[in-house]
Amino acid sequence: MKILIADKFEESGINGLQELGCELVYDPAAKGETLVAAIRDSQADVLVVRSTEVNEAILDAGRLSLIVRAGAGFNTIDVKAASARGIYVSNCPGRNAVAVAELAFGLICALDRRVVDSTADLRAGKWDKQEYGKARGLYGATLGLIGLGQIGREMIPRARAFGMNVIGWSRRLTPDSAAETGIAYRQTIQEVANDCDIISIHLALTPETRGVIGKDFFDVARDGAYFINTSRAEVVNQEALVEAITNKHLRVGLDVFAAEPAGATGDFADEIIKLPGVIGTHHIGASTAQAQEAIAAETVRIIRQFKETGKVLNVVNLSDRTPATHLLVVRHRDRPGVLAHVFNELRKASNNVQEMENVVFAGAEAAIARISLDYPLSKETLERIRAGNSDIIELNLFRLS
Repeated sequence: MKILIADKFEESGINGLQELGCELVYDPAAKGETLVAAIRDSQADVLVVRSTEVNEAILDAGRLSLIVRAGAGFNTIDVKAASARGIYVSNCPGRNAVAVAELAFGLICALDRRVVDSTADLRAGKWDKQEYGKARGLYGATLGLIGLGQIGREMIPRARAFGMNVIGWSRRLTPDSAAETGIAYRQTIQEVANDCDIISIHLALTPETRGVIGKDFFDVARDGAYFINTSRAEVVNQEALVEAITNKHLRVGLDVFAAEPAGATGDFADEIIKLPGVIGTHHIGASTAQAQEAIAAETVRIIRQFKETGKVLNVVNLSDRTPATHLLVVRHRDRPGVLAHVFNELRKASNNVQEMENVVFAGAEAAIARISLDYPLSKETLERIRAGNSDIIELNLFRLS
């Protein structure tokens, strides 16, 4: 198996892949047309990326079977185009959760104690203990979490260590699950904004979450609240955020920006960072040595499973529900040609197979095949399948609900 790594990757991960017997091409500078050429020339089976964009031209350049995003998000990969080409897309969810939560709390502390402005004044030769001695403190404050995936959940024990109260919202959170987690449940994101002193965003970017933190959210936020975003810039309506900074005096800590440079270095021109009360970091929430080692280990685990079994861990682009309407169940003797006969009759009936599994019973004398079909089979087709092979024991067709 040949693997192309098109981003910086930990040495431990490279060593792990080599120990699997994989042939590696390590080209962390490959981007755009350079990556197209690398895919074409290497004929790699697997592509490993971090922040590199993967578009249709890259997908069409070679014979990729799997793309592994060495990180949690996968918005830089054209997943729809990969699905249309039968290319698996996998990621490493949760491996950077601790790192991102640590940065989120670093931003909270920096906002509360005005660390960035204080440091800037010290470097400019200005001493103002009276001004920078003004801080609210975090003990007893209420932290509101929007999104309670692995990163959001990592925020909870850290908040408790600071003596904070925690409330939260997520699509899957219920009053019971909130109580089990030890936080207070809120039914909407607006309720969270209204009821907390510090807001921390931990949403994945999806069509449903794009711009979901907008004017109606900020309108009910408390004056002077702290707002932290270490997830994706696109989940926040930046115009509404700027208005809230101006009119409601929000203090804001950002690790993600609407106008980030495409590469690891470059000019930065997002005007939001110039507003008073706004501090930021360089989209480095997941960038700790611990997190990168964990992600490298997970990438090796994904590729090992794929190499040894053909199955993909953490796959993100398989259909939750196929268009199948009927299930054909064939109990048969475990002999050559049985399934070939069944599929030949399905082809004659122009009925497409959506999913299929064949399970062998102990002793390998008999097996049962479950075949999901686009539409029902006629009595004549069922009879041809049943009568055309003496190794078929039983045949049943079920309508799927």
